[in-house]
Amino acid sequence: MAASACASEGRGTRLTPHAALPALALLLAGGGALWAQQGGRAAPATPPAAPQRVVSLNLCADQLLLALADRDRIAGLTRNATDPGMSAAAAAARGLPLIRNAAEQILVAAPDLIVGMPASGSAAVAALPRGSFRTLDLPTADSFDVIRRTIRLTATALGDPARGEALIARMERDLAGVPRPGRGRVAAYYQRRGYMTGTGTLIDEMMGRVGLVNLAAKLGKPPLSQLSLEEMVAANPDFLIVESASDTITDQGSEMLHHPALRGIPRLSVPEAWTVCGGPAYGAAVHRLAGQIQRHDGARR
Repeated sequence: MAASACASEGRGTRLTPHAALPALALLLAGGGALWAQQGGRAAPATPPAAPQRVVSLNLCADQLLLALADRDRIAGLTRNATDPGMSAAAAAARGLPLIRNAAEQILVAAPDLIVGMPASGSAAVAALPRGSFRTLDLPTADSFDVIRRTIRLTATALGDPARGEALIARMERDLAGVPRPGRGRVAAYYQRRGYMTGTGTLIDEMMGRVGLVNLAAKLGKPPLSQLSLEEMVAANPDFLIVESASDTITDQGSEMLHHPALRGIPRLSVPEAWTVCGGPAYGAAVHRLAGQIQRHDGARR
């Protein structure tokens, strides 16, 4: 469900990868002169300067940049960055440049850092002159431990590790107050067309934080599997967790989630924008799950 970057075309002079070659050659020539000045000895390694023009090639990287970088340093986000149905930071992204994941638009943006999951694996980056742009490859966050890691990697690459540590500290304080009202009850994260999210995923960890047991784990299912309507009815979990966008029927994919046979199973809903990426919205998603379980239990008393 992660999104690819795409947006409006740049106007004015259109750059091509070949347009960057003269500047790159000049840079390399300067490096050779420095080598000569040092008598053939390599110059001492120095940390790169904090980047001032950063481009994201991934929806999840968008949200990390919005949390950790000043707005005037963000040179481009993906086309879904401003979509509230996909991004938990859509409001913060409004007014910032949106670019396609294309070599030409990256050249026009002229970044000094490209961030992605991974950035170096992007076809657009592969089409650029080799080594012409600094990239930061981030892992896909499937747990809070990995979320912390991606925050630290991003903040360090931006030249502001303290800002990353401050964000992590806020998230840890927020999570420390999450209750565990699930009390070992079983829940299934059930999606369009019968897809169910299994173990080793961000959703699975969220369930555990609020005291729920993932039905997929009980059934020995992989991280993503399909469970028919009949199988779900037979499994009879205590809760169904669904994306809030599927609260209403919009097409055949969401229609099965509203089948009469499932009406007796209580529902918890979480916005997809809070779960599609492991990032700053993680705590909000966990609190929402816990709060809905508490309201359900309170209504039954």
